[in-house]
Amino acid sequence: MRKLALNDEILLSVQQPARYIGNEMNAVMKDPDRVSIRFAMCFPDVYEIGMSHLGMQILYDMFNHREDVYCERVFSPWTDLDQQMRQQHIPLFALESQDPIRDFDFLGFTIQYEMCYTNILQVLDLSGIPLHATDRKEQDPLVIGGGPCAYNPEPLAPFFDLFYIGEGETQYDALFDLYKKIRTDSGTRWDFLKAAAQIPGIYVPAFYDVTYHEDGTIASFQPNKEGIPQSITKELVVNPDDAPYIENPIVPFIKITQDRVVLEIQRGCIRGCRFCQAGNIYRPLREHSLEYLKKYAYQMLSCTGHEEISLSSLSSSDYTHLKELVTFLIEEFHGKGVNISLPSLRIDAFSLDVMSKVQDVKKSSLTFAPEAGTQRLRDVINKGLTEEVILKGAAEAFQGGWNRVKLYFMLGLPTETKEDIEGIALLAEKVAETFYDEVPKEKRHGKVQVTASSSFFVPKPFTPFQWASMCTQEEFLQRAYVVKDKFKEMKNKKSLKYSYHDADVTILEGVLARGDRKIAAVIEEAYHKGALYDSWSEHFKNEIWMQAFETCGVDIDFYTTRERKLDELFPWDFIDAGVTKEFLKREWLNAINEKETPNCRQHCSGCGARSFGGGVCFENQN
Repeated sequence: MRKLALNDEILLSVQQPARYIGNEMNAVMKDPDRVSIRFAMCFPDVYEIGMSHLGMQILYDMFNHREDVYCERVFSPWTDLDQQMRQQHIPLFALESQDPIRDFDFLGFTIQYEMCYTNILQVLDLSGIPLHATDRKEQDPLVIGGGPCAYNPEPLAPFFDLFYIGEGETQYDALFDLYKKIRTDSGTRWDFLKAAAQIPGIYVPAFYDVTYHEDGTIASFQPNKEGIPQSITKELVVNPDDAPYIENPIVPFIKITQDRVVLEIQRGCIRGCRFCQAGNIYRPLREHSLEYLKKYAYQMLSCTGHEEISLSSLSSSDYTHLKELVTFLIEEFHGKGVNISLPSLRIDAFSLDVMSKVQDVKKSSLTFAPEAGTQRLRDVINKGLTEEVILKGAAEAFQGGWNRVKLYFMLGLPTETKEDIEGIALLAEKVAETFYDEVPKEKRHGKVQVTASSSFFVPKPFTPFQWASMCTQEEFLQRAYVVKDKFKEMKNKKSLKYSYHDADVTILEGVLARGDRKIAAVIEEAYHKGALYDSWSEHFKNEIWMQAFETCGVDIDFYTTRERKLDELFPWDFIDAGVTKEFLKREWLNAINEKETPNCRQHCSGCGARSFGGGVCFENQN
């Protein structure tokens, strides 16, 4: 009988004990003694966040379809349990078997955002696994990382044995088969890593050396062993219908962030926003067929009892069969108490018509993401959204019964001026005015509410803005204060609200996003000084990080405010993400010249993603 790793006394003393007991509906239970490979799948954040991540559930389901693999889950313990585990020397454990993580063959991290880096060290530490790959012994699990942050793995390189670059459905079977073969042949950990480095998409940091110029920029990045590839090409599912999906999603005992069935309708994006990393690293756009989605929608709703299904993608409006899919879902499920959620829609007549059918308009607000306050700056970032389209969408929404609108912006974008900054308040005011212009008094359900919020711009790898400089913390805040003051001048200020993100967190994210191997020492120092759950504002301690940078002799400005030269060698340049550096340079220059680039369906801009042989690049070919 399965014994819980935590006793009743501990479980009753911590928040949400259901985070740690496992055994949820549809969780996979196997006999650990009857499998060849045990894989601990970790999302380095609290359970409610990790269980909302689609990619983790896809791989969990896929791995467990193999009879020889047992994939279990592990999440970062919340701070209350973390303290008790350290005091009582309780090793971190997997939810399914409750066995210690150190007994597994693999510990795999999905790395979704930079602010979880200290949580990765927490998981290793509590598991009793040496933080540095070079210190691990034969019996230690192999630590592998994947996800969007693996596209610049260098700040984490010393802590990982290997990284998987790209989409996990393509090469994990080969990796598992290799592991079994090496072990059968009595090979060592080192033998496995040398052989794994030959598998497409696999990066083993130990097999690469970095040298630096006197100014701190990278001079060279080279393999240090024969037969190790010079560059790593991302893995990509060319035809998404060929890839497995989640047949039986796990149903948590407690409410999680995304407490619903999630149906991925497509991967990638055609839009080409110049700030968006996901839009570049997931190119080209690839769609699921309508029949595939109908099958999995029915399957997942039937086996979970969930009352909501969300259609997931970077830009749902661009899915070719959206109308047919939504019609099917409405006809099949809407009368059975199932709500349909449609995030990432471009607000137009079709989208509003769809939403009016699937939402209770009294309980929802609409979201627009203009990103910038003026048309000039929207052209710089290639948003492909005009003020006319925004206001027309708002007018149609207000006429359809909505009276609450959220507007998302970024501050600190390249070439930003005071006019662009104040434009945020002016655009919010125009949206409010549209309500009063378009909706007669007798048809208004209360006042309009326009909520604008701004995050601060962080340049990311594999975007045209990877060469851009960032603002300092003080500059970010000054810009937010300009917006705030401008809102106070607006005629409809009682209908307007404005908020902005934390600037100090943004600066740290900027360092981690474009960092090199030198940053690993800072992450480790900050962790040892108490940094944990940095993505949670109530736990983020900026002073710890500032001390860590000082202790390690690392200059923050080198990674943030410094504008890069076009010929600089970046820490991530050894990865081929499908978009060429030449294309990104061209787009960077287009941004500076305020020149728009058409989306992929309007015109092919030769980004390089066509080399994968599928997706939107080949849509119009017979």
